[in-house]
Amino acid sequence: MKFDRVLFVAGALFGAAGVALSAAASHGGSTNVATAANFLLFHAPALIALSLVVAGGRILHVGAAVLLVAVLLFSGDLLARDFLGQRLFPFAAPIGGTGMILGWLMLAAGALFARKDG
Repeated sequence: MKFDRVLFVAGALFGAAGVALSAAASHGGSTNVATAANFLLFHAPALIALSLVVAGGRILHVGAAVLLVAVLLFSGDLLARDFLGQRLFPFAAPIGGTGMILGWLMLAAGALFARKDG
């Protein structure tokens, strides 16, 4: 499967999971569930948009991949704490949060240094 499709599918799944988790949070879920839902919902449209422009260069490609993995780590750790009573692994959420920052910065750099066609 091409990476642009992976990003689009991940964005759509992030959106669906974010809506479902928002509902769960509003019906007695913890703040971890609400925070994970927000991060999934915030990043869903970004991943879908990136799926349309990822061919713009290697930096955009890597930045999108970093963002995808980082959101999964961050939200996954918060949800594991709430639903499983334990972390994914030590420092998973901070690594995910730092990864999201790095991913966004890589996307900015990718846009600045993208090759112009035409």
